[in-house]
Amino acid sequence: MNTDATTVAPAGARSRSQHQRRKRIVQAAAALASRGGVEAMQMRTVAERAGVALGTLYRYFPSKMDLVVAVVGEEIDLLEGSIERRPPRAATPAGRAVDVLMRATRGLMREPELADALIRSLIMAEVETPFGDRMATLLLRVSTAGLSPEDATEEQYDVVASLASVWVHELLEMLRGRRTLDQIQRRIETAADKLLAAF
Repeated sequence: MNTDATTVAPAGARSRSQHQRRKRIVQAAAALASRGGVEAMQMRTVAERAGVALGTLYRYFPSKMDLVVAVVGEEIDLLEGSIERRPPRAATPAGRAVDVLMRATRGLMREPELADALIRSLIMAEVETPFGDRMATLLLRVSTAGLSPEDATEEQYDVVASLASVWVHELLEMLRGRRTLDQIQRRIETAADKLLAAF
């Protein structure tokens, strides 16, 4: 018997099973956070809701912060999927960037408790988070002709990263009740026009 042939299929099945289990955990965490903020994302509660043992949860996510980062990643995946299905149609780089940021804002504000938990946790993050880099990369792609961070100049990347930072700040102000959606859009439009003028 060829043992190599017998081990490949179970490994593939195991990999799919692990992926599904991880996705179930992230979805359970997001559902809890959307109703009670990051405080509701207790590891034991997440494990119970996802139908996994607590030890299994910790194997995938060693800390609550790692779990928050995974939930953020899932939200960005959804945004990127939306952009691929319906690319921004604005004629200018600034217009396309504003489209993406306002789409992200509306998406997050459908679940304000979750948005608040994610933004606050990311600001205080003690683990490395891909949030800023992924948003900057997305803005770079839509603002230019599909430019990647590797092909962009340092200045181009710094500009879109700055715009992403402005957006995070404005979103946090909105969550604190200090901005309306219209105010955020106006401020993001102003920042995008100024920052992306040279694109």
